[in-house]
Amino acid sequence: MSLRDALSEAEKVKLDLIEISPNCTPPVCRIADFGKYKYEQEKRQHESKKKQKVVEIKEIKMRPNIAIGDFNIKLKNAERFLNDGNKVKVSMQFRGREITHTDVGLAVINRFKDSLTEISKIDQQPRLEGKQVFLVLSSKLAN
Repeated sequence: MSLRDALSEAEKVKLDLIEISPNCTPPVCRIADFGKYKYEQEKRQHESKKKQKVVEIKEIKMRPNIAIGDFNIKLKNAERFLNDGNKVKVSMQFRGREITHTDVGLAVINRFKDSLTEISKIDQQPRLEGKQVFLVLSSKLAN
């Protein structure tokens, strides 16, 4: 149908001519109320946003001389975050002369990483940046 014919048809029924997909040849149009069409589109977008899961990055901070009990609590929290589908950023901060013993800190980070190999995959290997070591893990269940 030509554009002129489509516009005259839309005027007869007192509705609007709405272009649905302009990239097609010929473009696809619909005769409908534009306000109602716009409302339905916004409603669809709102519904699709509801169904999306936003992945957050949860951070767990440790020190190189962390006690076993504290380590286990942080490990359980990391498991919970990973099971919820979030990413976990493990950071270890060295203060004062602790920086001379980075091997101790890296051993703690590696023990943490090895404890979570069942449910996580490594997004970023442990690396030293200044006075901190970072490790980023993501859930195997999410993908």
